[in-house]
Amino acid sequence: MARIKPVVLFLLQSACIGLAAAFLVVLLRPEWLSGSNGPLLAPAPASYADAVDRSAPSVANVYTRRRIAGTEATDDAPLLRLNTSLGSAVIIDSEGLLVTNYHVVAEAAEIRVQLADGRIADPQVVGFDAETDLALLKVELGVLPAIPLGRSSQLRIGDVVLAIGNPYGLTKTVTQGIVSATGRGLLGLMTFENFIQTDAAINEGNSGGALINSLGELVGINTAVLAQDAGTEGISFAIPVDLVRGVVAAIKQDGRVIRGWVGLEPAELAPAEAAALGLEPDLGIVLQTVIPSGPAEAAGLLPGDVILTINGEAIRSRQQALLIVAGLEPGDTVDMSCWRDGQRFLVQLTVAERPPGP
Repeated sequence: MARIKPVVLFLLQSACIGLAAAFLVVLLRPEWLSGSNGPLLAPAPASYADAVDRSAPSVANVYTRRRIAGTEATDDAPLLRLNTSLGSAVIIDSEGLLVTNYHVVAEAAEIRVQLADGRIADPQVVGFDAETDLALLKVELGVLPAIPLGRSSQLRIGDVVLAIGNPYGLTKTVTQGIVSATGRGLLGLMTFENFIQTDAAINEGNSGGALINSLGELVGINTAVLAQDAGTEGISFAIPVDLVRGVVAAIKQDGRVIRGWVGLEPAELAPAEAAALGLEPDLGIVLQTVIPSGPAEAAGLLPGDVILTINGEAIRSRQQALLIVAGLEPGDTVDMSCWRDGQRFLVQLTVAERPPGP
């Protein structure tokens, strides 16, 4: 037995040295494990069925009917007919609150919601915000499966997303894509735009449905596609869930969204215009219209003035200026640095409440 001990000790020492060497290799050159020169990446899941199972029960179908004028109207009694359309909605509260697009339910004579389990209800419209194209509905069907909410601020370009909705009446349809861009605006679809762009297929009836991440969390409300033509494919837009949270909270509290307003209509300042005024090429917006009797007029602003900063923040786009002002409370004061006739000047405005949108 005395002769065996040195051999055992030698083997144990060799094993320890080998494990230490392997640890160093993994620590210093992990790519050797994959046989490539690139970093190790977590393998993509073979299926997103778990994510769909987690969120799909919260996606409902919306059916609406609108009264529209017919072609055989008479002078005394215009003929009205009902037009049926499709949409989707998402359960965000177990007590029966659903979010959808405002354009899905706008001016509807009848609204009907069908849940994923087949139950049907006529919802109450709790409130809406036309300027972000969101509406809040309420159904009385007991405790409902609320979708888990994610954080759209954490989305990265390239993240996998899935769209769930009711395209062309094909209920519980799921399509897959990636996040193509975030913070997309200047599309002219609504006043306040901050879209998630995705290539997940969104068709008629998907509006108001869920855009989810690979964990099954809601990250957006599917809203629009770029105008379809022979050269356009795979460009769709969703309202980020972080914006949805704020709008829903405002509607629940006040029945509407209260935003700041200073009574001006700005436009983008073209680089050539900025150069002609002696300004930086990407700084400033120009006032197209100053609303009569509004805060901007009271402060002495005129059409053609250029806004350079708002509360010290450099202004580089019309959308940026609208979002800053909209985020202020009525009664707040706002400082603006402006440019007119080659001179920089400062004005202070008292914020009013933004009038109802279209």
